[in-house]
Amino acid sequence: MPKRAKLTPAAASPGAEFGSIAAAFVEVADRARSCAAASRIASDELERVLTAAIKLYAANAESEAVPSPPVSADKITPTEVVVFVTEMMRAVDLNLFDLSMWYRRAR
Repeated sequence: MPKRAKLTPAAASPGAEFGSIAAAFVEVADRARSCAAASRIASDELERVLTAAIKLYAANAESEAVPSPPVSADKITPTEVVVFVTEMMRAVDLNLFDLSMWYRRAR
């Protein structure tokens, strides 16, 4: 049986360290895009980050009466959104009919 990790103050309060980790990730991502090195980011590592972020956003959105937008419209293009959403839908075999059923669901 694996040893359990000791609970550090940061582990006890994920929100306390999330901001600095998010800032570091954004900095690395921006640097990779600016020097055309995005393809050098390992796809499996990016998948891990995106999966965790999506799960965290979904949990947060479910706990709010009116969820906050998942992206800033002034920092992302419609094309980037469509590329991402389309690939997410393909990854989980979600079709447009399924999406339409969820889009208007009651909160």
